[in-house]
Amino acid sequence: MTDLSTQSLDELRLDEAGRPKAPPVPEATEMHRYQGQQLAAIHRHYLMEMAQISAVLTRIEARDTPPEHLKQIVLSLDMSENFRVFGSLCGRECQVLKFHHDIEGADMFPRIEAAGGGKFREIVAKLKAEHAVVHELIIRLSRAAEALAADPTEVNFIQAAATFRKLEEVVRSHFGYEETELAEAIGYYLGSI
Repeated sequence: MTDLSTQSLDELRLDEAGRPKAPPVPEATEMHRYQGQQLAAIHRHYLMEMAQISAVLTRIEARDTPPEHLKQIVLSLDMSENFRVFGSLCGRECQVLKFHHDIEGADMFPRIEAAGGGKFREIVAKLKAEHAVVHELIIRLSRAAEALAADPTEVNFIQAAATFRKLEEVVRSHFGYEETELAEAIGYYLGSI
């Protein structure tokens, strides 16, 4: 396996073209597919939180006054304080995403692989490989957020912002793939998540 820690931010990406397709689950009903969509609902929650952080980032980058609904997040017009707030939000998001992927890797993926009699082995392996990329980005964002909170400079902000944008791009792609390929399997083999 490649040491992701040695790759540049631009090199950290998902091999979307190399994603295997899940085998159909002929026995799956519409109810199973509906149950499998629970994962998409969970992902939407994470993506909404990332979108809020992205909105804060955009406002800070534009040096704008925060709109009313963001004032409770961006408390100050002092850029160093805004940088600190952005770093704190990123650190929190890192923890939440790591927890989500830990649950999938320790519980959901092994259960689907076992219940599916190995039919989902390639999908699970690909999802785990994508988790490795996401986790590397989480580690980098966590470090960048800590550096930004400790030293709220423009340079540290730019690094944290670039890492957050990359993480957001990768997570959106990963979530979409995971939801599409596992919907039937989650509903049919697990019933729910």
